[in-house]
Amino acid sequence: MFRLVSLNLNGIRSAATKGFREWAEQASIDCMGVQEIKAQHEDVSGVFDHVAGMRAHFHHAQKKGYSGVGLYARVQPSDVIIGFDGGEFDDEGRYVEYRWDKPGRKFSVLSVYFPSGSSGEDRQAAKFRFLEVMGEHLKKLRKTREFILVGDVNIAHREIDLKNWKGNLKNSGFLPEERQWMTTLLEQGRGGGGLVDVYRSLHPEVGEEAYTWWSNRGQAYAKNVGWRIDYHLATPGVAATARAASVYKAQRFSDHAPLTVDYGLTL
Repeated sequence: MFRLVSLNLNGIRSAATKGFREWAEQASIDCMGVQEIKAQHEDVSGVFDHVAGMRAHFHHAQKKGYSGVGLYARVQPSDVIIGFDGGEFDDEGRYVEYRWDKPGRKFSVLSVYFPSGSSGEDRQAAKFRFLEVMGEHLKKLRKTREFILVGDVNIAHREIDLKNWKGNLKNSGFLPEERQWMTTLLEQGRGGGGLVDVYRSLHPEVGEEAYTWWSNRGQAYAKNVGWRIDYHLATPGVAATARAASVYKAQRFSDHAPLTVDYGLTL
């Protein structure tokens, strides 16, 4: 079994004060993608680069206290790739890829943090640019290898994926263009991205239990006014090995909850 977690930490140092390392110690994780670490190399080196027997590599944003992703693994990869576009979005620290390649198999796990467009038109435009380049990147990657992308995608795909869908039809994260991008990414066959939404493949009709993010405004968490915006997106061969998927809500380390999937594969 290969247990893989996605978790937006909303600040790795903040999440550590709330017990995320202790949780990871007892959760029997093999690999964990984290997003929005909001830290630089000097902040994580010797402190957060080893958690629960797993070693991490990070992609830091140039801007301090902003974005940043990491990927932890118990079995060290054959290759580590930091960044994907060589430009605008690499400056924001949004992509780490581990490869475990061996004869007859090429397999990757990606930790990715998609931009939010909620702060204004400029950031929404950046989000659309990101979706375009990331979509092309994933199509190319799929031609050569199996992979699982874990991360905060900042898009609720369907009405079942958020509490107040009618009130969010014109808001970033549930815009028609964003949802269509997800639909295309998940389409099989010609023209589609050919990926699988792993949680939905296992739990096609689960609504409120599937939420992974809650606004800090009002009493969103207490009332479970949430969104499902954290995903495992996998190539079909890997997705077919998924055995169980769950959202952990017994403790809060962040405004996001960990999304865990067990896969029937070995590295």
